Amino acid sequence: MFKNTILVFLFFLLFLSADILAQVKDRSEIDDNLKWNLNDLYPTVEDWQKAKNDLDAKISDITTYKGKLAENAGNLYYTLNISTNLLKDYYRLAVYSARLKDQNLLISDNESLNQEAASLGTKFSEISSFINPEILKIDPKIIDQFYNDKPELKDFKVAIDDIQRLRTHTLSEREEEILASFGQVTQTPADVYGTFNNAEMPYEKVKLASGEEIELSNSAFVRYRTNENREDRAKIFETFFNNYGKFKNTIGLNLAGKVRSDWIYAKNRNYKSSLEASLDNFAIPTSVYENLIKQIHSSLPTLHRFLDLKKKMLGVEKLHYYDLYTSVVEAVDLKYSLTEAQDIIKTSLKPMGEEYVSTVNKALTSQWIDYYPNKGKRSGAYSSGAAYDVHPYILMNWNDDYNSLSTLTHELGHTMHSYFSTQTQPFQYAGYSTFVAEIASTCNENLLNNYLLTQVKSDKEKLFLLGSYLELLRTTIFRQTSFAEFEWEIHKKVEKNEPLNGEIMSQIYYDIVKKYYGHDEGHCIVDDYMKYEWAYIPHFIGYNYYVYQYSTSLIYATAIAEKIVNEGQPAVEAYYNILKGGSSDYPINLIKKAGIDPLSSEPFELTMKKMNEVMDTIESILKK
Repeated sequence: MFKNTILVFLFFLLFLSADILAQVKDRSEIDDNLKWNLNDLYPTVEDWQKAKNDLDAKISDITTYKGKLAENAGNLYYTLNISTNLLKDYYRLAVYSARLKDQNLLISDNESLNQEAASLGTKFSEISSFINPEILKIDPKIIDQFYNDKPELKDFKVAIDDIQRLRTHTLSEREEEILASFGQVTQTPADVYGTFNNAEMPYEKVKLASGEEIELSNSAFVRYRTNENREDRAKIFETFFNNYGKFKNTIGLNLAGKVRSDWIYAKNRNYKSSLEASLDNFAIPTSVYENLIKQIHSSLPTLHRFLDLKKKMLGVEKLHYYDLYTSVVEAVDLKYSLTEAQDIIKTSLKPMGEEYVSTVNKALTSQWIDYYPNKGKRSGAYSSGAAYDVHPYILMNWNDDYNSLSTLTHELGHTMHSYFSTQTQPFQYAGYSTFVAEIASTCNENLLNNYLLTQVKSDKEKLFLLGSYLELLRTTIFRQTSFAEFEWEIHKKVEKNEPLNGEIMSQIYYDIVKKYYGHDEGHCIVDDYMKYEWAYIPHFIGYNYYVYQYSTSLIYATAIAEKIVNEGQPAVEAYYNILKGGSSDYPINLIKKAGIDPLSSEPFELTMKKMNEVMDTIESILKK
């Protein structure tokens, strides 16, 4: 019943595996006001240890009525209430240990605390695992009677109803055990691909025009694919992807095995497709996925306009796929001090209203944020909002540049989402699903971009911002949707009992990419070797119908930002249905309440209108 909250918490923990950068300053040299204050969670480590021991001693209370939840409303309410309260206490413990660890990963005692918290989390999951299966077995009519017998039980109605919703897709206890036992086996394709792609795959070498010879590993490809020399780029792309083509049959067989396992799980749970099984976890209808692909197909003329503009700005007769990562604008070294950035962020977010901006100011100035890098501090950035009774925390590694400004604005979007949800919802509904998680952060970035374009001092700076924004739309909306379409097509092959192998996958992928990039119309030439690009994308084998959410989040966020700019306060109030909604309703319903219908063309039309306006502005500058 806590899947939404756990998902968001795990989302924050994903960042813990990032590379650690060597830092210059010791933490003690940084002003306390520029560091997060973990005392808001626990005054001392000793207080944390005491709280952890107390929680450990209480966890077994969850099982007081194990096997008896169906007997009466009191048993069910007691179990849900105590498990919720203990989970809330656990999240606070886990947030403290994780934040303490991240501020200096060189301190082994902090790592030990984090491991203690993780062990306790495992114990909690094991002890509480009986709750959902028992609720699932209770007849819906009895559940309705329980609500009358004990009205307080309605505090958990959304969670209970969600569990009951999956009755037709839940098997007997023994059948569930059998399916679960295959978990380690079904992970094998991803493990095999990870080992081969990152360690054992032989890399080809290319000699650049400069005379430098490079080995084209994955990281080297990302580095050199933007090479200014066009002949080098062509050589790099051809060599890199043809190398994947050599192993298309092995990689394809491995991916086909993963796709078949998806279908086995789906049909054994009485789903019509793997897509339906994947999306149903958060009650997202398959029509949302289908509509995304349909609307993006209708929006391809906008992408083709961008490609033609890029061709013009690069000054080439024919644009090739290997030109796509080359910047069409000159890089600008935009610098912002922390104080300047804070003022810019608050001003850019003024369209959100006074309540939003004042909360942002509180986050900026009340030690919710750990701003600067220090010796041993983990790299990157994130927002952690799982400590329900406190406030969110943001980790930054501020560098006085545009990327830092954009990143902080992004993380503040997550923080506002977490803050308003925890202020509005009870703990059990304060978390939110991945499907809406990136909307708040991306909406913030849209508002920041709008403001910065009114403040830049030169056309060069404006072109840099506009060009960066166009690339974001191209890679996140169109590219990720092409991935989503490929994933859908290969699953449909298996579900129709049709053959699937590396050669077939390559042709499916090539046809999709040629259609998206207007190959036949001459907008962008997709060279033959690009048919093997699918083998380079780890999401296809590591996840199941995940990448489409990158596209939907940016589309919905852009549409919401446009409504806020054009409609003002009414649009802001509607948007608060997401910010304050948590998981009190299904994500699709929250987005609808925010004034955006995921099944309509409106969000796509607003986003494409924005993209075309950006290109209009670029063209007007170029005419000068």
